[in-house]
Amino acid sequence: MNKTVKIILEVVLAVLVVLVAWAIVRSIQKPVNFNKEVAARSHVAIQRLKDIRTLQVAYKGVNGKFTSTIDSLKLFYENGKMDIVMQIGSNDDSLAVANTMAVKKANRRLKPEQLTAKLQELYEQGQKVVFSITTQIPVKDTLFHNRPDFCIDSLAFIPFSGGQPTEMEATVKTVSGVKVPLFEARMPYKALCKGLDNQLRINLDAERRDQNKYEGLQVGSISAPNNNAGNWE
Repeated sequence: MNKTVKIILEVVLAVLVVLVAWAIVRSIQKPVNFNKEVAARSHVAIQRLKDIRTLQVAYKGVNGKFTSTIDSLKLFYENGKMDIVMQIGSNDDSLAVANTMAVKKANRRLKPEQLTAKLQELYEQGQKVVFSITTQIPVKDTLFHNRPDFCIDSLAFIPFSGGQPTEMEATVKTVSGVKVPLFEARMPYKALCKGLDNQLRINLDAERRDQNKYEGLQVGSISAPNNNAGNWE
């Protein structure tokens, strides 16, 4: 064999070996990189679903039910108010507890709000007592105030989806004869994984279906009470 031809063949074989090795590494890394990106995107999505849950629970505390729209949650966050219970005095202070019991015993006929006013008056006079007062505070000053990066507008959209809306429903179901408000908010992988390998996303959805799980991230449930849990928890 001609020496030149031999060298050419060796070079071609070396290139083929490199290409095959690269293809093998790429085929292995492809799902690994996909899973890493899904995990990173899910982290962002989960935080938004947690924030929706926080707002929904607060909304229900004020309105007695959940809402089916992000717009209602936004309006509640920006303009709503919440009852905050503040305790004055300490139950660990035996003198304060004894004084409070004495006041309650001596004023049995007073209405709860009148009794609270009496205890507050005594407290302002310098006496040790224990009582609670309820005050209204704007939702905006109560929830997420320690989160400088919080953006209420972002909750309406599934991250990385190109602006696809967060899916949310609310209902009231009768469970064991009791009416129970329920809600759920969803972010399907089809939207969350937009731009990623579509076949791997299809495989992910199929895997979730085989496990009888929702094909994405979800918090709460309108099917049955689940304590507003997220399906990642």
